Amino acid sequence: MTITTKEFATFLKKKGFIYPSSEIYGGVSGLYDYGHLGTLLKHNFEQQWRNFFLKLNDNFYEIETANIMHKNVFKASGHIDNFIDPIAHCSKCEFFERADHLIEDNTRERAEGLSPEELKGLITKNNITCPKCKSEIGEVSILNMMFPLQMGATTTNTSYLRPETAQSPYVNFKLQFELLRKTLPLGLALIGRAYRNEISPRNLTLRQREFTQAELQIFFNPNKIKEHPDFNTIKNTKLRTLLIEDRKKGKVVERTAQELTKSGLPKFYIYHLAKIQEFYFDVLKVPKEKFRFYQLNDSEKAFYNKYHFDLEIELNEHGFTEMGGLHYRTDHDLKGHQKTSNQKMEVLDESTGEKIIPHVLELSFGVDRHLYALLDISYDQDQDRGNTLLHLPNKFAPFFCAVFPLVKNKPEITEKAKSIYKEINSCYSCYYDETASVGRRYARADEIGVPFCITVDFDSLEDNSVTIRNRDSTEQQRIKISDLKNKLFELYFS
Repeated sequence: MTITTKEFATFLKKKGFIYPSSEIYGGVSGLYDYGHLGTLLKHNFEQQWRNFFLKLNDNFYEIETANIMHKNVFKASGHIDNFIDPIAHCSKCEFFERADHLIEDNTRERAEGLSPEELKGLITKNNITCPKCKSEIGEVSILNMMFPLQMGATTTNTSYLRPETAQSPYVNFKLQFELLRKTLPLGLALIGRAYRNEISPRNLTLRQREFTQAELQIFFNPNKIKEHPDFNTIKNTKLRTLLIEDRKKGKVVERTAQELTKSGLPKFYIYHLAKIQEFYFDVLKVPKEKFRFYQLNDSEKAFYNKYHFDLEIELNEHGFTEMGGLHYRTDHDLKGHQKTSNQKMEVLDESTGEKIIPHVLELSFGVDRHLYALLDISYDQDQDRGNTLLHLPNKFAPFFCAVFPLVKNKPEITEKAKSIYKEINSCYSCYYDETASVGRRYARADEIGVPFCITVDFDSLEDNSVTIRNRDSTEQQRIKISDLKNKLFELYFS
């Protein structure tokens, strides 16, 4: 069912998933807090991301780093000079909006990566006026999105909140390479906060000023990019791609990994495209038709990216929306840090005997965006039941199961139910609920995405069995209490 972002925001706040930060003071644009359910969902996503991507190679590791970094980090990376967004400004009512977003909202055509002059030309050509007062839009200017901080007692020590997590693995690369067997490829993963002074944050957690990224930086020998030792395992995998050449038709084309090599993409890059798609289909359970790889052209991608595909999921109100990307960043970042820090980033690839500055393949995922997407595609207004359902995958649902006594005024039943809950809760995320009718409790569980509800009834006292109800089908089955853990294990991985 289609639901507006405003309606969705109300639902998510009401259920304790996401709501504006500092709301009792009117909130702060682009900042959101996660309630108890949102936090559980977020932690589940992060753990499943770790479980999948860190296991792609036994030389992939997770690190955790500071959110505030030395100003020279961002001088070396180019962020201080180039991390900018275009502003469309109404001189009459002082309305501000990202110029490319303003164009996209009015024309449904992408405008990312265009110069201020090109953006102004499109605004004029399409007769786009101020959304607030309908006055003419003035010249398009630019804004640096970095957040500077004054450290210590003086005003001379400027540092920055990181606008991406990527730079942390880059400045730590040489040390980690020495510590971790001096082997390439080396993957450094990081799940952490990033900060951008967005001109016009919007659509809940799809565009924020403070957000969480899950990224894997893979350092590798560029002379080996044309191959991957496991490419044959995915060569026949069909990848849902919208290449630059496909845009005129606007239709996703399914190409095998082997066929994609004909487009000039190297096997090392394509292999990771295939694994990303596997994560979306097999782990996140995103419907096939709602996912695609969108190839960026030279004007859209960052100047340091040689290859760049956005990872997109189709949302109810917003259509296909960027969730992250696969970026071949070459040696841009390590060379920049070598030049600025005077610290050599060159290493010996012992498998070939070459001294190289490694190139980097970046797998980047916006965590908050993925949570929005999971909630969005899971949302369902069931007309037959008369209530909302969240069809969240088993491994992501805030609670995997719930335990209900049929009635709360029978101590024998409630005691047995609480005993079962304590045992299950040691293995799975679970909650206990005895308030209201059991039908109302089922409905509440459906609304927050609980896949399975376990009910202890009068018969349970006699036959030591319980009823397990399936959220999606509403089917119920009787299970011996002694078999319950094994059954839940089976269901969890189904």
